[in-house]
Amino acid sequence: MIPTITAFERSPDGGRGLARDMQVRWALEEVGQAYDVRLVSFGGMKQPAHVAISPFGNIPTYEEGNLALFESGAIVFHIAERHAGLLPGDANARSRAIAWMFAAFSTVEPPILERTTAVILERDAPWHDERLPLVDDRIRKRLAELSRRLGDSEWLDGAFSAGDLVMVGVVRRLNRSGLLNEFPNLAAYVARGEARPAFKRAFNAQLAVAMAASNG
Repeated sequence: MIPTITAFERSPDGGRGLARDMQVRWALEEVGQAYDVRLVSFGGMKQPAHVAISPFGNIPTYEEGNLALFESGAIVFHIAERHAGLLPGDANARSRAIAWMFAAFSTVEPPILERTTAVILERDAPWHDERLPLVDDRIRKRLAELSRRLGDSEWLDGAFSAGDLVMVGVVRRLNRSGLLNEFPNLAAYVARGEARPAFKRAFNAQLAVAMAASNG
């Protein structure tokens, strides 16, 4: 059965691959699973049919048979469990890969999203110029810790896993910030993730939707 995911009809990121469906698309591409996409408008995200699947009215959702999931991390984890290729066979390595997924969303991403809010929504606030450097310092702390752990390794724990997929998806949000320039091994890590054929297919699929919306 081919699963169906939801994505923005008009993504706020304009096709930069930052919308939450990107990591789900990438995971599906990595494991070679075909999928359908149902595009949802901002208004549609608040309608009862969508909220019945996604209680907070967000995307993406994932539907396969009688299974309906929300939250991109949970969906990526489901895909990784259901298909070979994103979680190691060794039980301990598998647990470590899952730990990196949690670390990406729970530890690394929060200050990065805080920065996005500061830059986009709070740039005209009188305290913006004082707040942004504080946020950037919190991000630097996390990046420094991640950089030390990664070191000269290609991936976080041996072979590429769902942990890397999620972490790259989180860290690449900083591509335009200049912060990654301070951590060359992390910049290279993100570039390796973006160079994977599955990432490119997912990115191009998401970009095609954005281009069609802009031309429509």
